[in-house]
Amino acid sequence: MSDARKELLGDLLKATSRSFYLTLRVLPAAVRPQIGLAYLLARTTDTIADTGLVPLEQRLDALHKLRGRILGSSSAPLNFGELARQQGSTAERVLLGKVGESLALLETLSPADLKLVRDVLVTITSGQELDLRRFAKMSAGNIVPLETAVELDDYTYRVAGCVGGFWTKICRAHLFPGAKLDDTQLLVDGIRFGKGLQLVNILRDLPADLKNGRCYLPTQRLDEAKLLPETLLSPANEGKFLPLYHDYLDQAESHLAAGWRYTNTLPFSQFRVRLACAWPVLLGRRTIEKLRAANVIELQQRVKVSRGEVRGILFRSLLACPLPFAWRKLYAPAGKAVASGGELA
Repeated sequence: MSDARKELLGDLLKATSRSFYLTLRVLPAAVRPQIGLAYLLARTTDTIADTGLVPLEQRLDALHKLRGRILGSSSAPLNFGELARQQGSTAERVLLGKVGESLALLETLSPADLKLVRDVLVTITSGQELDLRRFAKMSAGNIVPLETAVELDDYTYRVAGCVGGFWTKICRAHLFPGAKLDDTQLLVDGIRFGKGLQLVNILRDLPADLKNGRCYLPTQRLDEAKLLPETLLSPANEGKFLPLYHDYLDQAESHLAAGWRYTNTLPFSQFRVRLACAWPVLLGRRTIEKLRAANVIELQQRVKVSRGEVRGILFRSLLACPLPFAWRKLYAPAGKAVASGGELA
C-alpha cells in the first residue's frame, strides 16, 4: 500500500469515520478499499454541506464542483481552503485538504468498482443538495418540516439506503459471486437496512435538529396528530407525541429486521461481512430500545448507547459468530414492527 493510500484509508479514515471504522476494519481486504474510499468521499461532501458558517450558494457550488470531479466530467481544480478554515475538527480540515488525493485514489479503482462508487456518491450528494435547498430558510425561530412520508422515505434512501445497495453489489462481485442467492430480495433488504440506520439517526437527533430549525417528521403526520414542530417535545404534548414517535421507531425496527435478514442471507463462510453487518443492526436495535423507553425530557438529552454496551455487543457477536444457534439469538424479533416488515405511511 502506498503512503498516500495508507494515510487516507488508515489514519484519516479512522479520524473521520467514528464508530463506522469498526465496521470497515472487520471487512475483508478485497472490498475494504472501495467501501472505505466511498465513505471518505461521502464524508467530504457531508462536511461541505454541514459547514453552516459558509453561505449556502458557496456550499452548493463546492458540492457541484466536487461531484463533477468524482464523475470525471470536470478537471477543474478544487479549492476548499475557506471551508477547511471553518471546521472545528482537525480531522475534517485535513479531509477537505486531502480531497485531491482522495480523487486520485478513486481513479485507481477498476472500471466496475469505479462506476459503483460514482453511482452511490451521486445519489448521496443529490440528497445532501436537496437537504440544503429544502432547509435553506431554517433557523431556531423558523422550523422547516418535511411535507410528506414520501419525502422522508426518499431522503433516507438518498443518504443511506443507496449505500446498502452499493455495499451489496461490491460484496457480491468480490466475495461471493457464485453463491446462489435471491439477488432481488438481497438488494431490497440491503436498501432497507441503510434506510433503517438513517431513520434511527433521525429519531435520535430529533431534539438537536429542532433546535437548528429542521424537522424530518413530515407535516402530513404531525397534522394528523395535531402537533406542531415548535412544540413537538413539550411535556404537555407527550401524550400525542410519543405514539407518533413510537410509530417511527416501529418503522425503523422493521427496516433493521430486514437488515438482520440480509445479514443472515449472506453465505455463512463470509463471517467478516456478517459481523460488519450485524454490528450496526444490533447497535441500532439497542438505540431503538433506549429511545422507546425515554420520555420527552430524556429524549432531549440525546439518548446514546454507552461504550460498555457497545463493547458487550461486539464481544457477544464475536463469540456467537461460529455458532448458528447462538448467532440467531443475538437479535430476538419482538413486536408488530418486525413481524410486519412493512412501511408506515
